[in-house]
Amino acid sequence: MSSALAHSDSVADDFGQFSFHPSLEKGLSQAGFESPRPIQSETIPACLEGRDVMGLAQTGTGKTAAFSLPILQRLLEEPGRGPLVMILAPTRELALQIHAEIEELARFTDIRATTLIGGVPIGKHVRALRADPEIVVGCPGRVLDLIQQRELDVRGIDTLVLDEADHMFDMGFLPDLRKILKALPDDRQNLLFSATMPTAVRKLANDMLEDPHVVELAPSAPAERIEHGLFETDPTRKQGLLDALLSSEDCGSAIVFTRTKHRAKRLATQLERKGRRAVALQGNMSQAQRLKAMSGFREGRFDVLVATDIAARGIDVAGIDYVVNFDVPNTPETYTHRIGRTGRAGAAGRAITFVTREDRGWVRDTERMLGEKLARFDVPEVDVSQETLERPARRGQGREGSRQRSGARSGRASNRPGANASSKEGDGSGRKPGSRSRSRNGSAKSEARSGREGGGRRRRGGRSSAQPTAP
Repeated sequence: MSSALAHSDSVADDFGQFSFHPSLEKGLSQAGFESPRPIQSETIPACLEGRDVMGLAQTGTGKTAAFSLPILQRLLEEPGRGPLVMILAPTRELALQIHAEIEELARFTDIRATTLIGGVPIGKHVRALRADPEIVVGCPGRVLDLIQQRELDVRGIDTLVLDEADHMFDMGFLPDLRKILKALPDDRQNLLFSATMPTAVRKLANDMLEDPHVVELAPSAPAERIEHGLFETDPTRKQGLLDALLSSEDCGSAIVFTRTKHRAKRLATQLERKGRRAVALQGNMSQAQRLKAMSGFREGRFDVLVATDIAARGIDVAGIDYVVNFDVPNTPETYTHRIGRTGRAGAAGRAITFVTREDRGWVRDTERMLGEKLARFDVPEVDVSQETLERPARRGQGREGSRQRSGARSGRASNRPGANASSKEGDGSGRKPGSRSRSRNGSAKSEARSGREGGGRRRRGGRSSAQPTAP
């Protein structure tokens, strides 16, 4: 097992060092990529050689491009009938996000990708798979369903990617994942990327990998430019504290995390009644509703997204100023994922966690994981009489007062911790500021380039005549 501990001074000036296909280089330029980020510089060469890779890095550091770019390069060099690549993600939002970035990078090629997720009629997936896309991106449950129904032919899969691998293993996906692995060809490249990797999960991951190249970039610590800490309070003051934070003059957009989907829905509704442009993202919503919420937040129609942890692994939105943990996460590891929604790609951000006396154990465990004490911020005075989250108004009571905006976003800077937020530049993955997402234009595929002869590299082979055995 080889290992690398990457630092910022190891990053090359541009992507020219990788000798990508001209069509891929054009896609990089059009997507706004300038310089590779550390996780990309340290993992792409090993991925191109066909080696197994484990990449551990903070959220927002460019892991998606780190595995997408070498996959696209290999597909251009060694084209074949799909599916050839399987990418698994723990949430629908993350799967859709990965798919969108792949299509953006591959817009000047004929490489096709499709997404396989719940909440979408399975017939739509079946029709998409009949076109033999080279890349399938999905969640374990739906992918397994399609394999068992013999609608997803996995005989040609030679590259498997597990994104947010710790969440995949740790949150109940392991049984489905083992069945998927059993159905895949043994001779394949495995790429694991995540922000954290607890010891037990690391052992399980290592059982899957063959002499992996391991890159670790401070897997447990939040990004340096994220100012994060605690508001020590009691449950009756949380609503008022949230209003104070959202009214800070440097809070243009925020994600608020709650423990339950019912609380997320109720809190978003109450914020909306107070005049804020808020929307919920939680598990009871249909896929269409979740897409509408995410697109509205990403495009600025909503300023506040109230979410459960289903969204913590799938939100990649530039310029999020604040993350507020209305409820503490279930595990210390989830803390890193939640607050990683701000401070993306080197931009500044703030993350505030509301903690009560009942959360002392979580605070102790999280500080042990981080290896340092969490900052305690001064708690602003709030009007407890405005607290209504746990005591909604009875039917027939007037709502006129609650419909008024609770504090304009000016004149409350004294309630916020720290100084004004600085740069909002970048949206992750090493892009230059101001670049915008574009769809593929369907231009002709460039001729696959020869000459890359990486040692120990797997070559694409034909499918066997036998049908795969459903796990």
